[in-house]
Amino acid sequence: MRPQARTLVTSALPYANGPIHIGHLAGAYLPADLFVRYKRLRAEDVIHICGSDEMGVAIMVRARKEGIKPQDLVDRFHPLIRESFARFGISFDYYGRTTSDVHRQTSQAFFNKLAEKGTFVTRSERQPYDPVEKMFLADRFVVGTCPNCGNENAHGDQCERCGTSLSPSELIDPRSTLSDAALEWRDTVHWYLPLDRLQGEVAEWIATKKDWKPNVLGQVGSWLNEGLRDRAITRDVPWGVPVPQEAADLAGVNAEGKVIYVWFDAPIGYISATKEWAAEMGQPERWRDYWQDENTSLVHFIGKDNIVFHCVMFPAMLMAHGGFVLPTDVPANEFLNIEGRKLSTSRGWAVWLHEYLDAFEPDLLRYALATTLPETKDADFSWADFQARVNNELADVLGNFVNRTMTFATRYFDGRVPPLVDPQPVDTDVLESIAAFPDVIGTAYGSYRTREAVFQTIALARIGNKYFNDTEPWNTRKTDTARCGNTIHVSLQLLASLSILMDPVLPFSARRLREMLNMPAVRDSARHASSPHGADHVDQADQAGQDVLGWDDAGRSLLAPGHALGTPEILFTKVEDDAIAAQVKLLEDAAGGQGVVGSVAGDGGEVEDDAAGAPAYEEAKETITFDQFSALDLRMATVLEAERVPKTDKLLRLEIDVGYERRQVLSGVAEQFDPESLIGRRVVVVANLKPRKIRGLESHGMLLLAEDPDGTLHFVGSDGVDGSVVR
Repeated sequence: MRPQARTLVTSALPYANGPIHIGHLAGAYLPADLFVRYKRLRAEDVIHICGSDEMGVAIMVRARKEGIKPQDLVDRFHPLIRESFARFGISFDYYGRTTSDVHRQTSQAFFNKLAEKGTFVTRSERQPYDPVEKMFLADRFVVGTCPNCGNENAHGDQCERCGTSLSPSELIDPRSTLSDAALEWRDTVHWYLPLDRLQGEVAEWIATKKDWKPNVLGQVGSWLNEGLRDRAITRDVPWGVPVPQEAADLAGVNAEGKVIYVWFDAPIGYISATKEWAAEMGQPERWRDYWQDENTSLVHFIGKDNIVFHCVMFPAMLMAHGGFVLPTDVPANEFLNIEGRKLSTSRGWAVWLHEYLDAFEPDLLRYALATTLPETKDADFSWADFQARVNNELADVLGNFVNRTMTFATRYFDGRVPPLVDPQPVDTDVLESIAAFPDVIGTAYGSYRTREAVFQTIALARIGNKYFNDTEPWNTRKTDTARCGNTIHVSLQLLASLSILMDPVLPFSARRLREMLNMPAVRDSARHASSPHGADHVDQADQAGQDVLGWDDAGRSLLAPGHALGTPEILFTKVEDDAIAAQVKLLEDAAGGQGVVGSVAGDGGEVEDDAAGAPAYEEAKETITFDQFSALDLRMATVLEAERVPKTDKLLRLEIDVGYERRQVLSGVAEQFDPESLIGRRVVVVANLKPRKIRGLESHGMLLLAEDPDGTLHFVGSDGVDGSVVR
């Protein structure tokens, strides 16, 4: 007999250098939670694993700014992140952290295994060194004068003033941000993962994933088409998982001061957290069932900025190691904007989860976000839409149906389920329609079409409201008590089904509804059944083995005639304008007083720009002469090719046609534009700019872009033919 299939779900490890915002939720956490809750309600073997990513330069940078140790920083944010997730109902089976001993040991063992197999390449290279702090410096710890615009405080990876991507060696008079000392350049040895050697195996495996999301396959295909290159997996910094001495001895390298690069150790955090989960269960070897058994489906929920790491890098690591299952699917979501603008934590343009939870119930945001998920393209969250979703759908549709049904049952049928007597077609049609919903909604969840699943769930509540209106129990209670009883009987059966089907998206409200209905025991959707904490959120389930209701049971009548109901209560209350106005002000204040919306009315009207809160424009530059402007040769061009520059996060290499020749131009726009989206785009280029080397590649020209106050970039273009002069 084939063993029961199991599913291991992971969500991207959030950096422990700040709180969780709604962009995080929409990308990797809420879709995963709805998916695993659905599977638990079906009694499937599924666990949800995550944890705080506590290593890396980003942690060091913030800790240095605050004058504290990196460990102190992550010790502050890890509990906040974990508690925010729990308050929001994200039902991880285990939430770990990458500073744990188990993670350090697991990462080092993984590293040693690849070293023993001869997978790595070691290479000596020159790196910036701070002679005062006595340490090699990551790019962000180097500052100097930008060779492009003269900014004296450009960082070693990018000039914040002009946006040019840089390397420390390109800066004029580079110095350390830690001590302000002039840099020294010293040789150091690092380990590399030779992805070029592994590309064939990765590409062959990817070719079998024809049903993956197009956005995922498109980005992976772009990387494979341009050819994978060696990737450095160690760093000379004092914060991270130390390079194991065993691997250093094999390579004949001094491992002192060297750590494993965060992108290599972070996905191993999924494995180490699963080990900690298994140990907590008292079955320390059970982690292998989920990572090393072919009957396991591994599903990574991530945002699109993590696609390459989960679809190329981590699978390549697992292949090189051997003995691990590979991802079955990676349903990556696109980005979530806020009020029509790109989410930016540095500019304060974010809605923080812990602040939201101090103002509203978690289910309201769970529902509003679930209906707005960026599943196939970037989506937008607005407070006006949030209010409209809550008021017009949760309160007016679902909540109204609950309130009317429970009120009638309590007032006119002694708080019990009335019998179904000589039902009419209008009654039986509704009861029969319930049967299809578990499969319809479940299929959508199982196919990662979360928005569709939520829309189908609220559709069942709409059926209930329409049925209630069509049968007019307020009239039949006076003229035909049996017909009125039929309406309430059918409506209560609908509510019982809804209390299960709405559980993934509205777990707190579903539990309250089941309490109102005094429902029989329902399977827990919050944790794996065998977890030591599995009873934390069980409604009435008998842990000794009593039968409980599950997902498929929601397709039938669940409440027997005469069943005693609980106490009615209001399930959802409408969100008032002043509560929304307070959130809008909170967002504006955090972003420096920039206005966002003019309408927060409950009717969900269009969001308009607030003219009174005009954006803060960059200060105008010094006046130039007409001759100075005339010296610029601006030309129309078309992008012919576009690809990422290896070992950089922000740099794209573009081949452009300027009419009379083809040129290579490098542009620091990779964080906002996918390479494939630029091919064929009409652009304006500064054609007479002196060529310069960036990361060893010549850039012959500069593209013109407009930058919004929130940092969003837009290419400047025209309809002119390639090579035509822009005057």
